[in-house]
Amino acid sequence: MNAAEQRRAVSQLLVVRASGHAGDQQRRYPRWELSNGELQRLLANGVGGVILLGGTATELQQRCRTLRAWADHDDLLLCADVEEGVGQRFEGATWLVPPMALGRLQSNDPAKAMDLAERYGRCTADQARRCGLNWVLAPVCDVNSNPANPVINVRAWGQVPEAAGALAEAFQRGLQAGGVLGCAKHFPGHGDTAQDSHLELPVLRHSRERLEQIELRPFRRLIAAGVDSVMTAHLVIPSLDAERPATLSPRVLTDLLRDSLDFQGLIVTDALVMEAITGLVGPGEAAVQAFEAGADLILMPADADKAIDAVCAALDSGRIPSLRLEQSLQRRRDALQRCSGAQSRNEGASPLDAGETSNERQLALELVSETLEQQGMTPVHPPAGGGVTLIRVDGVLACPCLRPDAPAISWPNSRGFRPIICHDLGISPWHEPPQGDNPLALDRLGDGPVLLQLFLRGNPFRAGRDRDDPWPAAIRQLLRLNRLAGMAVYGCPYRWESLRALLPDTIPAAYSPGQMADAQQRLMSQLLGDEHTLELETEFTD
Repeated sequence: MNAAEQRRAVSQLLVVRASGHAGDQQRRYPRWELSNGELQRLLANGVGGVILLGGTATELQQRCRTLRAWADHDDLLLCADVEEGVGQRFEGATWLVPPMALGRLQSNDPAKAMDLAERYGRCTADQARRCGLNWVLAPVCDVNSNPANPVINVRAWGQVPEAAGALAEAFQRGLQAGGVLGCAKHFPGHGDTAQDSHLELPVLRHSRERLEQIELRPFRRLIAAGVDSVMTAHLVIPSLDAERPATLSPRVLTDLLRDSLDFQGLIVTDALVMEAITGLVGPGEAAVQAFEAGADLILMPADADKAIDAVCAALDSGRIPSLRLEQSLQRRRDALQRCSGAQSRNEGASPLDAGETSNERQLALELVSETLEQQGMTPVHPPAGGGVTLIRVDGVLACPCLRPDAPAISWPNSRGFRPIICHDLGISPWHEPPQGDNPLALDRLGDGPVLLQLFLRGNPFRAGRDRDDPWPAAIRQLLRLNRLAGMAVYGCPYRWESLRALLPDTIPAAYSPGQMADAQQRLMSQLLGDEHTLELETEFTD
């Protein structure tokens, strides 16, 4: 092929980031989300994939149509990180409880957990396809064996390889039945790290034998089940390659994944804009090293033009043989062929088709109900003189799970608990300097009983900073003063388990792995003694 053809061929292997919103001014993350002008130029020049975030399901549907029109070809890969259903990223679709919820359910009711995991995958696939996506960047196949993991945590399907592998495979069956591509991630395993690869380069010091026993088992299972793609992990495992992170390592991607595990599908990098990679090499060299290592698709290069230039130069110099380019292009064509029917079925869909169906709504509510945990059966009584619901969120407002009319705010408020929300940019509830057994600055809260609500789940970019909050001491402080009315934990099961152990049976407490409005409504119903059940026509439809 000539130089122009080669450049267009290399461009097909890039996946760039775009907003699900139509306008440039609506971009939530303009540092990573390309402008419409840049998108049009790159797609017209052959860039073959787009990862989307933000907007409504209806906006996403229209956005996918626009991107396909700009690309002027039918073989565009359109994907999203929708590990918890399409509604996790796009309003109006279904937001499901995190995968870890089913990992906990699996230990008590394996058959129920497997059935729900497959339906979870089918719901995600159906909505993704209706919105115009043909590739779901899930399931997470990491075994979350480290409770302090700041970036995987509830995104994993389990804490042991058997549950993580079985449930991820069931989810993948649902994706396949729905006609979209799936992606097992983050190879060779990110579940036992204590660092966030969005911010730094983790090192996992496990032997090859340990990796075979724990980390690799879910990936082997998904590969045997025919998963379409595998995403790399930005971490160093010295027993495999002491010098390069997995994303840039031929020993990991070619020798282990391609040859030893016999994976013949697409290998895609995790986002190359993450600090674990940008702290090592520039955008062009990162793309070359990833492709040289065995990756087929380059996700979110820090600079798309530099990535294309560098890979073309590596092909021209012979550093990368031209056969590698043709092999990656063929794997991409094969993957697109498998989901081409899904793309054609999406054509002609009306905007009303983008949202959730009644069956998908019922699945979301069933998942919330089946994964609820509680202790203490006596409802929280409305405080005679008023009280406080202290709400901690592990992000900065406005966070998607906590709007002004959210059940976690409105329900307690209607029963006399005034909401106080603490987050990183707000007033701290803690004494400064710390006061040991009395960490809460109660003078800032006011008088009356305290209903504690903790939205903590381990979010990327936060580097586990919420682990240092002294909630155990705060609970003991409130118990000593007879001011703890109840507790709700949304998200992290490890935080729930450690805190519930501090409570006497007389204190009502409830836990949901989910943080969305459905989960809040169910927990508030349990804690506040409301007899109303969740109904299909609920006003909270995140």
